[in-house]
Amino acid sequence: MDDLEHGEDGNSALLGSEGRKKGMEQLKRDSASEWRQISSIVVESAPTLLFTTVGLLFTGELLDHVSRWRAMMTINELIMIVPVVLNLKGNLEMNLSARLGTAANMGDLDDPKVRRKIISGNLALLQVQATVVACVAACVSMVLGFLLPDPSPAAPISLGSVGLNDTMQLAIRATHLPYQGKSGKPKSGLIEFIMVASSAMLSACMSSIVLGSFMCALIVMCRRYGRDPDNIAPPVASCLGDLVTLCLLGTISSILVDFVNTLWPLILVLLLMFTAMSCTFIVRANDVVQDLIWQGWTPLFGAMVISSATGIVLDTFASRYQGFPLLAIVISGLPGSVGSIFVSRLSTSLHASKSQVSYSKTNEPSPRMVMITLLLVTLPIEVVFLAILHAFGWLKLPIIFAVLSVVFFCCAVSISLVIARALTNYLWSKGLDPDMYALPIHSAMMDLIGQLLLVLCFTLVSLIGINL
Repeated sequence: MDDLEHGEDGNSALLGSEGRKKGMEQLKRDSASEWRQISSIVVESAPTLLFTTVGLLFTGELLDHVSRWRAMMTINELIMIVPVVLNLKGNLEMNLSARLGTAANMGDLDDPKVRRKIISGNLALLQVQATVVACVAACVSMVLGFLLPDPSPAAPISLGSVGLNDTMQLAIRATHLPYQGKSGKPKSGLIEFIMVASSAMLSACMSSIVLGSFMCALIVMCRRYGRDPDNIAPPVASCLGDLVTLCLLGTISSILVDFVNTLWPLILVLLLMFTAMSCTFIVRANDVVQDLIWQGWTPLFGAMVISSATGIVLDTFASRYQGFPLLAIVISGLPGSVGSIFVSRLSTSLHASKSQVSYSKTNEPSPRMVMITLLLVTLPIEVVFLAILHAFGWLKLPIIFAVLSVVFFCCAVSISLVIARALTNYLWSKGLDPDMYALPIHSAMMDLIGQLLLVLCFTLVSLIGINL
């Protein structure tokens, strides 16, 4: 009996040893899979964020040229509408990328029939949203035109590196020159409004067709080739949305300005409204997106209000500190892009857990690990950006200012990631879809917080006694 008991104890010990060995092997496999996920975040997000930074600079330069075109110089509300429509329109594209990224990772786009239904419904929804957003932007520009005083001609404001969401800055830049039509009579307020509305609505709708189709194709390609669209799509959507919409708005307004005193702008507005109504019926008939037509409007317009406050900050400090607008692009734009990636990833995980779907991100790294990874990815981009500014002589960068700007940039990224996580979890707990509600508010908040941190950085350097 003793021998038997000893034999059983030995077998148990052997089995326990084998169990521990299998557990260790499973732990190693899980750890290796987690590191593969982290490496994919680095490989996929780093080029995307670098492209976004370059795109922001290029769009700022394009804005400087477009603001001097004849249409913008003669109809002051056109220059006012630029930051409003870019802010609202960019958020629409980011919401689209987040929704489709979630659908892709959950496998909803793998079935061709379901994929066509999801994509067609979202593109129709985007047309409705773009039309409403452009009309609201036209109304806002007209109100600003009545409220803001004429700027002093002796103190022109440079737009060389202005942030894209800065409504007040561009509004003050407007020339307030009365437009003389072909008949020699100044246009009325109604004619001006129809001109601005037609330009904004047509450019927004065309941008939605072009960029919406591109984003759908990009996300489908990411899914096909095993890439995570959550790491790629949101920053690209924001950057290209600004660039494409600005190009179209400048081109279309330059064409329509010659027809300002004709019926063509009014006919165009009516046709676009009829198209939006047709797309509304298409959306209502699509069970995938029919409920989305009522969602997400509050954060869109709330983000517009926050962006106006950001414009006031830029207007106050742009002339006081040399290089402030240029640095504001990165210290607010890049953390916002990083946060959009994190929001999209968190939203996908929450949707997957709710549906109990085993999606493509197996052994997903913890949110804290993702936050650290994204912070480390953006740090070299900031350093390279500052080095380029210094090398080309675009900005004087004392060593203390460079170090402090990097420190405050890390603070901005950290705040962006913390807000992204808290906002996504809060919206989810309230039964609101983060793919529809989180990104506009997060983007606008980071524009404001980033610029306030940059003001603090400049203030500290000035207190030290360093002249910039």
